[in-house]
Amino acid sequence: MFTRLGLMLALALSLAGCAPEKFRSTDISGAEFARTLELTGHDGKQRTLADFKGKVVAVFFGYTQCPDVCPSTLSRFAAVAKALGADADKLQVLFVTVDPQRDTQPVLAQYVPAFDPRFVGLYGDAEAIARTAREFKVLYQKQPGKTEQTYTMDHSAGSFIFDRAGRVRLFVRHEQPVEDLVHDIRLLLDQ
Repeated sequence: MFTRLGLMLALALSLAGCAPEKFRSTDISGAEFARTLELTGHDGKQRTLADFKGKVVAVFFGYTQCPDVCPSTLSRFAAVAKALGADADKLQVLFVTVDPQRDTQPVLAQYVPAFDPRFVGLYGDAEAIARTAREFKVLYQKQPGKTEQTYTMDHSAGSFIFDRAGRVRLFVRHEQPVEDLVHDIRLLLDQ
């Protein structure tokens, strides 16, 4: 009797150690949105999510003249890439502009790779950006400034993470720590 109870306890403890690790970001696996993306990269090439299959992909919407959220998000993903070491080449960060009026190809080509040369800035005309934002359920709105060129853009501040098969898996809050992102991306790389 005692031996059987001890064996059952040992089995239960060993199975508990086999439980899969959980994501620290919000798991949105199976979501019926964020399935397509068709824009132009800052290198002039047409890009879709399928272009990056085999990599974990992070998609963030923002604009280059953003004073805080956008540069801090791109900096956080640059820190993630650094922490991943040799696995950083298995991560693709995509920055989708919500300000096609000012974020032209040359602007994005200078801004986005400054955070990490592997990162890609994506742009399109106003309709292509609106269509992509709707697909991702991202909100954005132009806020007038003192002059026509000094406007700001209010926009959703989260990021989306796709697995290596191209399926959206995680929603990442703006303030998510680098360590959490590294943890979650490593889990996706191991799948």
